Amino acid sequence: MSALNLRLPTSVHRHIRDISSHEGVSINQFIVSAVSEKISALTTEEYIASRAKRAGKGAFRRVLDRVPRRAPLPADEIPE
Repeated sequence: MSALNLRLPTSVHRHIRDISSHEGVSINQFIVSAVSEKISALTTEEYIASRAKRAGKGAFRRVLDRVPRRAPLPADEIPE
């Protein structure tokens, strides 16, 4: 594990302290969790973008063609 010195604005530090206290976790644990969530969001976005580049309309239509044809559920209809 490595250490990191981090400068935070006082207001941000106060929010982190209050939230981590309310959640019953350490400030360190809160920050690790927050950074991990951000990394996950960014890598997921990159993954989806790379998959989208490989996608084709023909394959998409073939998948949609396998969806059963039935009436929409109440409140799911497209208004006329």
